[in-house]
Amino acid sequence: MFIEVVKSKIHRVTVTQANLNYIGSITIDEDLMDAANIITNEKVSIVNNNNGERFETYVIKGERGSGVICLNGAAARKVQPGDIVIIMAYALMTPEEAKSFTPAVIFPDTATNKLI
Repeated sequence: MFIEVVKSKIHRVTVTQANLNYIGSITIDEDLMDAANIITNEKVSIVNNNNGERFETYVIKGERGSGVICLNGAAARKVQPGDIVIIMAYALMTPEEAKSFTPAVIFPDTATNKLI
């Protein structure tokens, strides 16, 4: 049996852009992706702390060091620039693996989205 557990979490970053006319996804600064162990095209869940929206999409690599958090396509309707979001990725593992697994959780500066 497998269970789904949090693998990665970017806790409280600020949305910098919302691009309705893009094909979909979330663009994330590559520094944040690396620190949170999230890869390009990985499925993520997003929670918007400002309006309670919860949704899923996939990740596009953003410019390293830019602090970019951009919701693209339909997901752009669920946020406004300046909103605070939490981004999470999950992994399937056995309960035994899950008991000793430690997720990558990062807490960037919400003003700049840079690692502290």
